[in-house]
Amino acid sequence: MMTNSPSDALGVHHPPANFPARIVSLVPSITELLFDLGLGDQLVGRTHYCIHPTPAVTAIPSVGGTKKIQYARLRALQPTHVILNIDENPRELADRLTTDGLRVIVTHPLAPTDNPALYRLLGSIFNRAEASERLVAAFEQALMALQREIWPRRQVLYLIWRQPWMSVSRDTYIARMLALVGWETLPVVSAARYPELALDRSLLDAADWILFSSEPYRFQPADLENFAHNYACPVDKLRLIDGEMTSWYGSRALSGLAYLAHFARTGFPPANTSI
Repeated sequence: MMTNSPSDALGVHHPPANFPARIVSLVPSITELLFDLGLGDQLVGRTHYCIHPTPAVTAIPSVGGTKKIQYARLRALQPTHVILNIDENPRELADRLTTDGLRVIVTHPLAPTDNPALYRLLGSIFNRAEASERLVAAFEQALMALQREIWPRRQVLYLIWRQPWMSVSRDTYIARMLALVGWETLPVVSAARYPELALDRSLLDAADWILFSSEPYRFQPADLENFAHNYACPVDKLRLIDGEMTSWYGSRALSGLAYLAHFARTGFPPANTSI
């Protein structure tokens, strides 16, 4: 029975819950996905970074940030399942939760194409197979539509932080998401997944566009103006980009595909988004 159950990113098999689960999600994009799978009524805890969907998510108690959890508050919620992500949550937290007897589901999507497996994993564990298959079908249709188009190749520098400047390597979910519309991230080679950068002339000149993400650092229009002045960089190479649309997996990835397609076609994000 157990060997036929789905396994998470650590290879741990998870049988279907045979009772209404009490879920704590410590991953913002998965909190949104749980609502879209019809599991909002089984979600008993979240992080304060879990902001979608509004206003429903605001009724769910927060247990802190993704890195610093108020452990006593989490345990007081009496969860049966806790969902984590390898990049976003500390390994020590997963170990402690497991030692305390909680069912810990560890996720780690590394590319947009990992989303269907994520939908099916959670759908199987929480008895939402039909809802998960609807999401799989929608995602695969959107991905195929994107792949049918021929996208012009662009070299992009995707900035996620300042002081120090930081970017993303090509083996991240973000870079693989951008690659779907022909955007290749700089630097070409990096020893770190989220490298610190020295913004020299050769790097800036190699970029067709320099993208300033809304997360984890929330870049503003004034940051682009200052950047253009400080680095003698043409303003028309600089763009703000919604980090939720590039880095959030789960059901948000569907919106992300449409967002990037519009951005790649027009050179600017959709007018109905905040970035």
